[in-house]
Amino acid sequence: MRFLTAGESHGPELVVIVEGLPAGVSVRQEALDEDLARRQRGYGRGARSTRIERDHAEVVAGIAGGTTTGAPVAIRIVNRDFANQPAQPKSLTAPRPGHADLAGGMKYGLDDFRLVRERASARETAARVAAGALARSLLAHFGAEIGSFVVAIGDRRMDPAANVSEMDASALWALAGRAEDDPVRCPDPDASARMTAAIDAAKEAGETLGGVFVVFATGVPAGLGSHVHWDRRLDGRLIGALGSIHAVKGAEVGDAFALAELPGTGAVDSIVRTAEGSGLGRPTNRAGGLEGGMTNGRPVVLRAAMKPLSSVRREVESIDLRTGAPVDPAYVRSDVCAVPAAAVVGEAMVAWVLADALTERFGADRLDAMLAAFDAVRADARWTPPAAGATDVMDAAIDVDAER
Repeated sequence: MRFLTAGESHGPELVVIVEGLPAGVSVRQEALDEDLARRQRGYGRGARSTRIERDHAEVVAGIAGGTTTGAPVAIRIVNRDFANQPAQPKSLTAPRPGHADLAGGMKYGLDDFRLVRERASARETAARVAAGALARSLLAHFGAEIGSFVVAIGDRRMDPAANVSEMDASALWALAGRAEDDPVRCPDPDASARMTAAIDAAKEAGETLGGVFVVFATGVPAGLGSHVHWDRRLDGRLIGALGSIHAVKGAEVGDAFALAELPGTGAVDSIVRTAEGSGLGRPTNRAGGLEGGMTNGRPVVLRAAMKPLSSVRREVESIDLRTGAPVDPAYVRSDVCAVPAAAVVGEAMVAWVLADALTERFGADRLDAMLAAFDAVRADARWTPPAAGATDVMDAAIDVDAER
């Protein structure tokens, strides 16, 4: 599977083409548009997201009667703000620190940094969310779901900030459910109030704020990904997908950075027999649902750190490359905080990587064939846990249904 996006921030539209979705996947128009709307919400967003754009996914190819056909899916998202743009916008000759302006101008030999800014803008993530919504539609047929919540904005954090390694699927979804209607996608009301106050203070000071969000997936079958080659290990693919989101500068699987401070025995997830004795369980999930580059049947849990947005109203230093003079580059309308929106984009990217891994394992042409292959793996007698006291641990495996 792969997807390609095209379009500029203030151009007429964004376009995404998705290739590799199997035939037979049910896709609801309402689900596409709701994910686009979720990306636009969040305390600290600018006027464009909250008042101007009302994103709608217009499917123009690859879906017939609400079902994928196996052909590439094409979706366009109209930019309503295009109508407000001047016919001849002023050239930008002073690169903005923290943006793609200077590096992109050097790479492509461009004198007008507006040409870099337009494509580098986070507006492009609307197209990613549309692609991610298609991936979620595929995952749903296998019982896998994706959620997210925010654990920190600036120095305001949940208490505990992100203690999710002890949580099962139901606990994670309880947090995500409370976060869904919160202005900053934080499931802790007290922490949310502190976060919104910090955003207000940053806005007053002409500053911006970053933060940390959690993305998780439940019901993911064991064995997605691979240990045999570096580029097939799912840890790296998921971290890379999150790291590709605008302003995200770090990502981890499970409790990665906290585990770096512990001895080995404190970093493993013990394998135990479930209470009823019919399967195997893990009392913790420090590994974030991934071992050896593969899913292990536990919830997949990741965190990502987003830096403060670089478009600030306060003065910053740059050089006008047309005149050579020091200058404060022109302020471009932006958000004060986009962490809640980035969490939704993170869901889309995680959904995409997991859906891609799913097609690798179970096929990619037809949904019914994929489901048959999936059911065959689940029914394999070798995956039945041995009786208590048995010594052949190679005959035991995670019950992939335990987290559903």
